[in-house]
Amino acid sequence: MNLKLPWHSKSAEPYTLRDLPRRVLLSEYFVLYLTIVYVILLLPFIPWLLNPMNIKNILSNAWPLLALAMGQTFVLIVIGVPDLSQTSIMALTSVVGAVVMSNYFDPVLFSKSPLWGSLIAENGGIFAGTSLATLGGVVVMLSVGLLIGLFNGISVALFKMPPFMVTLVGWNLWAAIATFLPKSENIRHLPEGFVAIGSGNIGPISIAMLVALLLAVSGHFVLSKTLFGKRVYATGLNPKAAKVCGIPTKRIIIAVYMVSGLCAAVGSILYSARLEMGRPTMGSTLLLDIIGANIIAGISLYGGKGKVSWTFFGVFFFIILANSLNHLNLPFYMIDIVKGSIICLAAVLDVVRTRASERRVYT
Repeated sequence: MNLKLPWHSKSAEPYTLRDLPRRVLLSEYFVLYLTIVYVILLLPFIPWLLNPMNIKNILSNAWPLLALAMGQTFVLIVIGVPDLSQTSIMALTSVVGAVVMSNYFDPVLFSKSPLWGSLIAENGGIFAGTSLATLGGVVVMLSVGLLIGLFNGISVALFKMPPFMVTLVGWNLWAAIATFLPKSENIRHLPEGFVAIGSGNIGPISIAMLVALLLAVSGHFVLSKTLFGKRVYATGLNPKAAKVCGIPTKRIIIAVYMVSGLCAAVGSILYSARLEMGRPTMGSTLLLDIIGANIIAGISLYGGKGKVSWTFFGVFFFIILANSLNHLNLPFYMIDIVKGSIICLAAVLDVVRTRASERRVYT
């Protein structure tokens, strides 16, 4: 199927300086340009913004968020409604992974857990002390993420439940289970091999960076080079037309929710490894960041539009924004006000860019 998308079109017509603002606005690198301008404007006020230690801090926060935002991108392209359950999937996978691979559980803290005596004991979880501890924990975390994504996808695609309601209920349900299993306690004593995922390096490159970039490259390849990717865009642009053309839209919807669940589990792995614990409250404050990074990137809330490169730039803009606001020592409520305002502005800008793109292609 030869699918022509409006933002992929290129005009060979010459343009003047008067056309430059419009072309910058419609450019795939618009958010990158915006990030560069933002950093330049802030440097006189925050000269340490480009300090090597601060850059390292920015990068360490960007990789887990990139993994999460990648899954959200797939869902938004097809559904146009954010997957609100991602942060609770993070919490549950963090707890379940820690349960199976932790080396020690304090009886005083965990003896009232429903898992005590069956899956956990004082000497650890089922993989404790074995060579399979890290691998087993990671596989369990990814499997839980995929299963929850499958559940969300089936609920939306087969049972015709509203996507917003399905993921909103999931956001509450999975977080509650994550809190119930360890009785609100953080699970520590994770194996060194797992902790290395969050803090280790291969040469000068961090393992977290390699994982996030591998995920991003894979996502880019799937969306831009495969039949599945073309079907994802087609389903998002016009589900009814896609179904008439023979595209299995229900399978596509299920698949993108599974991708979202998988990416949430990867983000949970990166955060849990960095914090060296399984946390039942993992990701509880990240939902605005995940959705905001996608909206700032230009991923449309109307569905059918988005790219991995946009998500990449959006994540870094959002992380730099959050980092700079923290350096300005603003109160927490002011930081949320600024973030919310910028996300709202980005949503308005998405409408403007969409209309400008349509005029460019169809007039």
